[in-house]
Amino acid sequence: MKEVITLGEVIVEVMAKKTNQLFIESGEFLGPYPSGAPAIFINQVAKMKVPASIIGCVGQDDFGKVCLNRLIENGVNTSLIDVDNELPTGTAFVRYQSNGSRNFIFNIRHSAAAAFYLTDVAKERLSTCAVLHVMGSSIFSHAVINMVREAIEIVRNNGGRISFDPNVREELLSDSTLFEFFKEVLANTDIFLPSGEELYALTNKQTLEDAVESALELGVSEIVLKQGADGCAFYSHNDYFFMPSFSVEEIDATGAGDTFGATYIACRELGYSPKKSLGLANASGATAVSHWGPMEGASSEEELNKFIDTFIESLEEI
Repeated sequence: MKEVITLGEVIVEVMAKKTNQLFIESGEFLGPYPSGAPAIFINQVAKMKVPASIIGCVGQDDFGKVCLNRLIENGVNTSLIDVDNELPTGTAFVRYQSNGSRNFIFNIRHSAAAAFYLTDVAKERLSTCAVLHVMGSSIFSHAVINMVREAIEIVRNNGGRISFDPNVREELLSDSTLFEFFKEVLANTDIFLPSGEELYALTNKQTLEDAVESALELGVSEIVLKQGADGCAFYSHNDYFFMPSFSVEEIDATGAGDTFGATYIACRELGYSPKKSLGLANASGATAVSHWGPMEGASSEEELNKFIDTFIESLEEI
């Protein structure tokens, strides 16, 4: 089986223990947890027993070891991750508010997380991969834009597919250069995984029907619209269905969308139907939010099927 490859930040995350805890005051924190949207994604792909690699960079420090150890433990091929001897591993500090929102302090641009590049080995691997997954949160500089553009060209020229999760903070969409590049990526996308307003923003449409039609006309073959606790919807040229979410207690939503997307992409590579793939993806998202830490809820296919069976049994007992 050919591999799924992504590229971008590999970082650690440190989380405030208490809700409404402030960064300007001393407090208790949990972590460090291995993190970074593309790292969370590729970790779950590997958990699904699909060959998986990430192009990235960590520092020669304990935080870097935390990330590499977790990825290796779960089966990710880390040979495309560089280790920088001078820059520290990237970090994200996060605190939660009582309304469910989160605040972050990132060190990515000035850390090893931003020091990745396309080596000749990486380019060769891209030329033979099944899917390149592009994560919008990882496109934070003109250098990364150029790398992603080159990576997409290599993959498409060699018969691979592109999956795209915009996963972008709202303030970044105000960057006209970045916004236009996102639309360029969308025009080269096979599997589109937007959430919230991203579908409308990137198609410049006001209604769901028009936005879906516009994306499909660009060449997208599958759209999975993520709606969090409200479930998800699948659209293609010939099919549509809605999939409700699993109702679970949310402990930490960080990385749930990345885990969901990874499970869907992995399942499609395993040859599963969109409906079966989304069922397992929904289960993986529910499992992810049930654990502290962005990768702590990563699950194998066997574990996801067990979760689904247990959930169904609990409903039947009501």
